[in-house]
Amino acid sequence: MSDRVIVPSGCDDDVAVVERLLVAADGYRLAAHDFAPPGAVRGYAVIAPAMGVTQRYYAPFAAWLATHGIHALTFDYRGMGRSRPASLRGFAADLTTWARVDAGAALADVATRAGHLPIYWIGHSLGGQVVPMIPGADRIARLITVAGGSGYWRYASRSLRWRAPLLWYVIVPASLRIAGYFPGRTLRMVSDVPHGAMAQWRRWCLHPDYAPGAEGAAVRAEYAALRTPILSLSFTDDEYMSAASIASLHAFYSGANRQMVRLAPADIGVASIGHFGFFRERFAASLWVPYVLPALD
Repeated sequence: MSDRVIVPSGCDDDVAVVERLLVAADGYRLAAHDFAPPGAVRGYAVIAPAMGVTQRYYAPFAAWLATHGIHALTFDYRGMGRSRPASLRGFAADLTTWARVDAGAALADVATRAGHLPIYWIGHSLGGQVVPMIPGADRIARLITVAGGSGYWRYASRSLRWRAPLLWYVIVPASLRIAGYFPGRTLRMVSDVPHGAMAQWRRWCLHPDYAPGAEGAAVRAEYAALRTPILSLSFTDDEYMSAASIASLHAFYSGANRQMVRLAPADIGVASIGHFGFFRERFAASLWVPYVLPALD
């Protein structure tokens, strides 16, 4: 499919937005969108979603990147958004598949078109946590993690920490058993998530070393082996990620040059940013321009 879709409001009308299907290595078809610059392309970017967030949320940011010469790709992991089947009950998908197969398909697609141009990976939360597992990750010129930290429950923000045991030991196991998937929409918690993805995320969040610890020595080594320069953007009012969680995750990227930027809302004259605020259009001038553009040069 290659149908032109509506450009997000507030974005340059000359940005060409095309709906596409990516065929993953196992044959699964993933919904994706290309945001093509109106002029010369100076680089490519993949925007990888957070847990329970669909690609639509990142459309304004992707279109903004395109106005600055960056050809951006957004996509939905299998089981999420426009990559979701009619029913999630019994649908097979876990975080390892999202990283190695789905994110791998997105990176491979961009790599075939980028040629000598740089590829940037902009990962929101989960989208920045799994990069070392992606085949061909060494092709990425710069990794930008946004609100990306360890999900280990004891590192969670104070507001979430006291609720975490109830979530991981009661709500998640019970809902997976009853519904066959995580009914996040019904529970008003993240979104609907496939059984395997939520079960694996639970296992990660109960381990002090998160994914590198829960998945074993080979995966831990993949994190240490990553050499891609990293810009970490995190926020003091994040509802989920504390300073400890941000530091914990990025410590596993021990072989990479890491630039850690932690901002308070007051730093940019606003009341809140939070875990999801960065990708809202109202932060284009205060966050996108001063922090993202320099990282793409």
